[in-house]
Amino acid sequence: MPVLAGKIVPALNLAVCWEPLKLEVLLERVTIFVDVTMGNQQVTYDSLNLLGNLNDCAPELSIYKVNSIYIVGFGSYLAGLIEGNGTIVVPKAERSTKGILNYPSIQIVFQLKDFPLCQLVQKYIGHGSIHKKKQSARYILTINNIDGLIALVKLINGKMRGSKYNQLILLIKHLNAKKSLNIIPLGIDTTSLGTNRWLTGFIEADGSFQVRTSLTSKYPRIALSFELTQSQITHYGFSMLPLMTLIADFLRVKVNETRRTSKYPQYRVRTNSLKTNLNLKNYLEQYSLYGTKYLDYKDWCTILRYFENGTHMENLDAIVKIKSGMNQSRTIYNWDHLQ
Repeated sequence: MPVLAGKIVPALNLAVCWEPLKLEVLLERVTIFVDVTMGNQQVTYDSLNLLGNLNDCAPELSIYKVNSIYIVGFGSYLAGLIEGNGTIVVPKAERSTKGILNYPSIQIVFQLKDFPLCQLVQKYIGHGSIHKKKQSARYILTINNIDGLIALVKLINGKMRGSKYNQLILLIKHLNAKKSLNIIPLGIDTTSLGTNRWLTGFIEADGSFQVRTSLTSKYPRIALSFELTQSQITHYGFSMLPLMTLIADFLRVKVNETRRTSKYPQYRVRTNSLKTNLNLKNYLEQYSLYGTKYLDYKDWCTILRYFENGTHMENLDAIVKIKSGMNQSRTIYNWDHLQ
């Protein structure tokens, strides 16, 4: 992968320069550790035959070659990212009432501080434009050219798990009619969440690693949790309950309703015990995050170790210090994890 090293601040007015790696030039043989149903296995292949051999022996790896870069599980990660913070737009008419052409598009929203990740995803897809959303700390990656949409559809087809799959079907029908293609919708991914990076992408979009401290009461308390929230009903009128229930069952927690009396009620999934926090950690240690949430996750894991050892109250000062630099309080970002 490209090296995005160094420290950057939230403004992120910088150029991220890198050259796609030629894997077949750098390596004669490639070793990949594969977690399959029969246990951990080590697979070694000649780099020139990497795709074909791995697709034959372990198709669940989902290895894609994009811009001469081999990416393990990129389609599942991208599907989760889109389902968490993306939109698939398919126009109902070719032109608007004013005669303006309507274009289909896939848009993915990134926080301002995740601009390097936004650029990285754009590079991997090989298409799309990035613009900053007005009056918002957000960047939007938009893919609306036909070749880009075809490439993106091929990456996420068969990898989606929620109701946005309905929009994907409409997009596939549009592309098939527009370009006389025969792309076949591959259905909803019904494999366990623990088999690929879909949940990583979904967490990247909407996950939050929380540390709560109560220091002013007679008996100070510390709580460690992870949260995922989604609107109960999507923009297209579908319920998010089945998808949130799928995530909750995987983490061994429950789905709760929040903001019930508001205009936009939500579903929330939260880990709030040592066991459920460890369930999440076990997954993310296998399928790591790529954006700034990775930094919050590592700090969160440091505090989690105190809970595992039963020493969290003894290390209250250290935990408070770690918390002060997490989430919205973070001002310096290190992207070494993208090496």
